[in-house]
Amino acid sequence: MAMKTVHLILNAHLDPIWLWPWQAGLDAAIATCRSACDRLDTHGDIYFTRGEAWVYEQIERVDPDLFSRIRQHVETGRWNIVGGWYIQPDCNMPSGFALQKQIELGKCYFTDRFGVFPRIAYNVDSFGHAASLPALMRQAGQDSYIMMRPREHELMLPARLFRWQGHDGGPQVVTFRIAHTYNTRQLTVEHICNALSRLPDGIEHTMCFVGVGDHGGGPTEDQIAWCRQHANAVEGAQLVFSTPQAFFSAIENDIDQLPLVVGELQMHAIGCYSVHRPVKTSLRKAEHLLRQAEIIRVDDLDPAPGSDNQLDQAWRWTAFHHFHDTLGGTCLPSAFEQVDAQLGFARAVADQQIHLALRRKITMLGDDTRQRMVFFNASDQPFDGYTEFEPFLDWAAWQPHWRLADGDGCSVHCQLIDPEASVNDMTRLLFHVHVEPRQLCVIYINRQAGDMEKLQSRVTGNADRLSNDCGLVLTTSGDGTLAVSDQYPLSLPHLELIDDTTDTWSHNVDCYPQFPVEHVKWHDTHLVDSGPLMASVVRRGVIGRSSVQAEWRLYADELFAELHLRVTWVERQKLLKLTWPLPGELVNRLDGIPGEQLQRGPDGYERPLRDRTRLELADATTLAVVCPDVFALDANPSKVRFTLLRSSVMAHHAPNPATNARRIWSDHGEHAFRFRFFVHPAPMPDVLDRHALAWHRPLITADLTRGMLAYPSD
Repeated sequence: MAMKTVHLILNAHLDPIWLWPWQAGLDAAIATCRSACDRLDTHGDIYFTRGEAWVYEQIERVDPDLFSRIRQHVETGRWNIVGGWYIQPDCNMPSGFALQKQIELGKCYFTDRFGVFPRIAYNVDSFGHAASLPALMRQAGQDSYIMMRPREHELMLPARLFRWQGHDGGPQVVTFRIAHTYNTRQLTVEHICNALSRLPDGIEHTMCFVGVGDHGGGPTEDQIAWCRQHANAVEGAQLVFSTPQAFFSAIENDIDQLPLVVGELQMHAIGCYSVHRPVKTSLRKAEHLLRQAEIIRVDDLDPAPGSDNQLDQAWRWTAFHHFHDTLGGTCLPSAFEQVDAQLGFARAVADQQIHLALRRKITMLGDDTRQRMVFFNASDQPFDGYTEFEPFLDWAAWQPHWRLADGDGCSVHCQLIDPEASVNDMTRLLFHVHVEPRQLCVIYINRQAGDMEKLQSRVTGNADRLSNDCGLVLTTSGDGTLAVSDQYPLSLPHLELIDDTTDTWSHNVDCYPQFPVEHVKWHDTHLVDSGPLMASVVRRGVIGRSSVQAEWRLYADELFAELHLRVTWVERQKLLKLTWPLPGELVNRLDGIPGEQLQRGPDGYERPLRDRTRLELADATTLAVVCPDVFALDANPSKVRFTLLRSSVMAHHAPNPATNARRIWSDHGEHAFRFRFFVHPAPMPDVLDRHALAWHRPLITADLTRGMLAYPSD
């Protein structure tokens, strides 16, 4: 039998934020890298492996001498750069374009500072890996991947080393799963043997990770000495100090014989996709605002001074908070105060640039005696749907003879709905608009239109029943139903409160209990709007100790029911699901994942979700849900359940009992969710994505009165 080579990878995994704030993470990074340089100076035959551009970037800023030492070791080949991304992100929740930015930021930094970009991607602590990652890695020029989670007891894989393909026929990356752990405070022969386990037939090389990690450390003198003393302690194997590059080069001729794994690599900690929701919604908003700022900046001929630098910094903060413990909601509550501030900075920078650029565009419009509402579609896709706007009318109440018109003079039908402020003479308008990507649309307020034919109501309703001109009917009595022309009625989704005794991560479970402990109790239901373009009904109730408001809407010409849900959450060790009972057997679903979609079966497992799911039943019926404010769901053959909120103890890692007197329960406070439920036949996935994108990137708006000499008399 051939001698196997164990490549000893001296490393130190660093959590820049976790049970400490980012400043402490930086201190640990500096201390760890200084220690690594000392080890390399002392021992001429060892190598040190380090990823994440953020670490190098911060050291370059605060300790130039240490950065110079690192650069020298990189040049001699002793300091091994892996990963190449800005940080080790959560690999399920960032948007696809934001993951591309995550890689781009790292690639630009490493190429500029070191003249290299590693072919080996490296996310050893991320909790799961979306099926879109192999394509993203290949697109960036990376062909190999190192991961650890999910571990062997969480996901069975055919071997420790395999070819990973996100989709049939898609790009592949050679992937190595670390055995047991990257942290080794106490080295043992068993740790070496674990690395030798589950190798594919014919593979004579493996990697074993050595070093103190999480809050810094790296390889210690004792660990280096132990490795030397045990170089031949395992029969049939030899231990050598090495690098991931050397390992992948050693197995390069054997890649074709490696087993193939197709699909996502899930999952280590299902709770990370529902706990501490504010960081998830804030980061998602930052991603899309920054993308809108980039889109509008392309057409901005005279950007504001310094805006590029601000936008770059905003993207860096956003990419930094892709970090898996940050976005996963598992950090200290106090650490999130700084996360909120940094994401707030990113959102504020993007918002400012968007609106300043729009106003520069508006200056190119001529004067007009009519008041104008200006809309810009800062998106990659057309906006085609209903929008709401509150023009300032100088405290004048909207008059029945006033009308809206487009640039061609054609009437734009509108409906008055409740304004946001509870102040007299404020007006909120609802109307349908189509705006192409990167285009302006101007809607005029005509105060002298005179009498016009009254718009026929295409949506009607009362507190018990809403209907529209597409034949869509929604009833609220009892459990409620949704149907087309009263045929094939579907049950409305309902809220379920579920016991959840898991820790912050929800370790050691792959799904939550199926049986709720409580359903919502509705106190009152009343009609809010009734045509001509939209009808809505509001229900108020309680579930557990939490209050709930559900607003259902139907629109003219739209085959979906829209739900705006607000929850004031005060539970402890509970989970809130929105459950949609299905009228037939679910056989397949297409879930949104970062930048792509993935086919999943009705297996009941909790899975991360991006924006939408499309459901196929056994009788070929198709249904769909767009839900941009939800990050996880599960589904079995009879129902799909969207995970809304969890109330675990923050920063609680089992087996600790979490009985500390100052513990904080996650997500207490008010939360808002938006849903669109599509009945048969459901739109195709690209249409569903456009619906979600329209919510993520609403039209950029402005109120324009330039050229008006005075408000015309009524």
